[in-house]
Amino acid sequence: MIVDRSRRVGPVLDASAASAAVVAAIRALNPDALVEDHGSYLRVLVPGRCTVTREAIERALGRPFRLPGDLERLMPSFKGTFAVSEDDATWSLGRQP
Repeated sequence: MIVDRSRRVGPVLDASAASAAVVAAIRALNPDALVEDHGSYLRVLVPGRCTVTREAIERALGRPFRLPGDLERLMPSFKGTFAVSEDDATWSLGRQP
């Protein structure tokens, strides 16, 4: 399958159990998410806008998860414009409102 990456955004996450929970939460909230497993890291790509909530991550992880701190430790890079609060994180094309 050929994927047009030019209109996709999302995080690059280290390969860990916490990152797997973030990926599961992203997939639950973004049905078009594509996840590429590169061994030591995971690249998540979603068309246009990728959103994840703290609540969804905690549900997948089974324990508390702090935004932005816990996410920033797992995410060495990302594609798009990134905005984060204590409740959610969003990667999008262009500028955030």
